[in-house]
Amino acid sequence: MSIPAQPIDILLVEDDPGDELMTREAFEDNKIGNTLHVAHDGQEALDFLYRQGEYAEAPRPDLILLDLNLPRYDGRQVLERIKADPDLSHIPVVVLTTSAAEEDILRSYKLHANAYVTKPVDLDQFVAAIKHIDDFFVQVVRLPRLH
Repeated sequence: MSIPAQPIDILLVEDDPGDELMTREAFEDNKIGNTLHVAHDGQEALDFLYRQGEYAEAPRPDLILLDLNLPRYDGRQVLERIKADPDLSHIPVVVLTTSAAEEDILRSYKLHANAYVTKPVDLDQFVAAIKHIDDFFVQVVRLPRLH
């Protein structure tokens, strides 16, 4: 008998409104009870993580879903900052992007991404991918709770 997972805070870093909407729908369709926060570019993500400006009261996310192709700071720069910071480096980062380029995959792992997922174009496959990410990071693995 498994213990029900505690809801977690997830930071989605995504500049495409369509992909943001699909992610929200995936959470709703799968009855995922986690709190989804959204940053629309790299700078906004860093403001959220460092609790600056309008994000002064932001929770520390338990999981980050990070697009690579972002305005202001791209996802690679954000990932590098997260993993270089002792206060943030423990947060799992799943790169969730349209890029299937081998160089992006390799660089993301070299920057210590915890997983790399290419966004499916098909809505049903996208919803399934989000559910698998949630199942794995919420139901299977143990996340540090350092709020």
